[in-house]
Amino acid sequence: MRLDPNRRILILTATLLAAAGPAMAGGAFGLGARPRDFADISYATWTDDEPGYRLYPGDQIEVATPTAPELTRVLTVGPDGRISLPLIGSVMAADRALPELEMVLSQAYATQLVRPDVEVTLKQAAPMKVLVGGEVNTPGWVEMSGDLDSLQAVMAAGGPKGSAKLGQVVIIRRGPGGHLMRRTVDLSRGLRQPGRSDLVPLRRFDIVYVPRSGLAEADVYMGQIRDLLPFSFSYAPPVR
Repeated sequence: MRLDPNRRILILTATLLAAAGPAMAGGAFGLGARPRDFADISYATWTDDEPGYRLYPGDQIEVATPTAPELTRVLTVGPDGRISLPLIGSVMAADRALPELEMVLSQAYATQLVRPDVEVTLKQAAPMKVLVGGEVNTPGWVEMSGDLDSLQAVMAAGGPKGSAKLGQVVIIRRGPGGHLMRRTVDLSRGLRQPGRSDLVPLRRFDIVYVPRSGLAEADVYMGQIRDLLPFSFSYAPPVR
């Protein structure tokens, strides 16, 4: 029986990744991740700049062809990240900016249309959510109904376990060019003194990891879930 990605993430975070040391070192569940495999991950410098929007599964878009209006379609990006269009068939849309997708579709239509102009518009974004893992009671996806900070996300995931190291919570974000950025925050003061800790407002598909033993554990976690995320990323920092 195949598990859907969300269910797999819940199982991984609840059983494998919330357990320190031996379970992860042994590459449980056949994922083969060992601490030494991810000990030297290079993260890009953290920035709060808002990156350009990229499409994700569940986003609804309009693909308009002004010179051939009969081909215009309103589509939802599928779970596999693809959309299907007349004449050109299946095209990968997920993880692409709107101008990038316009260029790809224009090139595809160039063999079919004299003027292959394509305009892509985001009609409705898929529900926004973040992934919370590690030493929380109900790890998994947390919906963002509005503004959400890192402490609120941890509480929405059932709150921290007694073994949680709240002074070293890791936030991982996909930055410019798909490069990973990592920031460590202290949420312990936020429980004792609301408004006094470094809460960090979250963005769509941020990853909040509550460790038991520290940063190395967070690197192992990223290695375990990298193929389950709805986007690709690079471990190497951007060239400056």
